[in-house]
Amino acid sequence: MKRLLPALLFIVGFLCLWQLTVTIFAVPQYLVPKPTEIFARLGSQFTTLLPHLYVTALESVGGFLLGSLAGIILAMLFIRSKIIELSVYPYAIALNSVPVVAVAPLLVVWFGNGLLPKILVAAIISFFPVVVNTTKGLRSIDAEAFDLFDSLSASRRQIFLKLQIPMCLPYLFAGLRVSSTLAVIGAIVGEFSGADKGLGFYILISSYRLNTVDMFVGILLSSALGIAFFYLITVLEKLLIPWKTSKKSELFD
Repeated sequence: MKRLLPALLFIVGFLCLWQLTVTIFAVPQYLVPKPTEIFARLGSQFTTLLPHLYVTALESVGGFLLGSLAGIILAMLFIRSKIIELSVYPYAIALNSVPVVAVAPLLVVWFGNGLLPKILVAAIISFFPVVVNTTKGLRSIDAEAFDLFDSLSASRRQIFLKLQIPMCLPYLFAGLRVSSTLAVIGAIVGEFSGADKGLGFYILISSYRLNTVDMFVGILLSSALGIAFFYLITVLEKLLIPWKTSKKSELFD
């Protein structure tokens, strides 16, 4: 409660200020709706929104898993071979620099309106933090630790499984936390480019109808999905690496 209370007080105060400002200045609903109107619409349309939420969550998880797996494998290759790193790493940076909004329509043209292009967009946008953090984690191990394992005649497999992976996990999860929220953004952007379901589709259709309340409802659910995904990764981190005691992580514990 000590950690949740400040955040709860802040959001309650912000919503009250929002409600008061819109009411006092008589701001039209099509510009900025009241929070009470947004939550009332969310409650009344929740069963209708569930399929859209499910589709976006499925795309986000699929893209996150695909992008994370690709990032981990590539980071391991970078550690094994300097030539592979020098050859591939610049293109990984270039891929991260390409605006995902420009890539999404192209993927829709290639793969249609199904789940696959949205999963690929989410994978592309969530890939880079994982490969960067995993590579840094695998390289952050002290030379003395390798010397200790060598003195015990440990094999390369034992060094990798019992030294490199455990020492890399904090860096890996730091990248996964970032990628989890980026995957939701990627799925939403992919839905903007072509979809018949999903929160991005819901927001886009609401904007065509100038229905600002529904747009805020879609944005609210998208944010909630990203937050839930982020804290799910945080819980997994605490379960898998309970020995991590960094004070920097206390905000997310």
